[in-house]
Amino acid sequence: MAEEKKEPWLNYLALCTVILAVCATLSTFKGGGYSTRSVIAQSQASDQWAYYQAKGIKGNLYEMERDRLQFELDNLPAGATAAQRQRYQAAIEQAAGRAERYGAERKQIEKTARALEDERNLAQRQGKPFGMAVIFLQVAILVSSIAGLFKRRRVWYAALPIGALGLLYFADGFFLFF
Repeated sequence: MAEEKKEPWLNYLALCTVILAVCATLSTFKGGGYSTRSVIAQSQASDQWAYYQAKGIKGNLYEMERDRLQFELDNLPAGATAAQRQRYQAAIEQAAGRAERYGAERKQIEKTARALEDERNLAQRQGKPFGMAVIFLQVAILVSSIAGLFKRRRVWYAALPIGALGLLYFADGFFLFF
């Protein structure tokens, strides 16, 4: 039985297909990793914003307490002692101090939440090119497989620019040059 003569371009097709498959696999893993990072950062940012709101509510409660105490101090009867007035004043200052503390804490929490949102945005930005790379690389692998199956070099030539575009997106996922 005579063996079929293997055409030399089929070796290049096989090598090209393996390279495309490896890059598609890496794109899938990297894209999934960035997707996971994005979801985690979003969850953490949401937690920080909820904490921010809780601090705001507590701060508002102390501001209302301060205003109520000030109102009561202003409406004390003329016969109120200096000690009573001092107790009110101390309570007013304490409530104002707590309200101020919660306001300062909110500023720090806001910075943390915004940093987490930035991390989420970067992860989403890096994940998108990997997703596009997987699409183009898979199509190129499919077209290359058809070319090998039917031994049509022109079909393989059609797969090359598709694969090159996939490789370009793959590189963009790492370096973000688009």
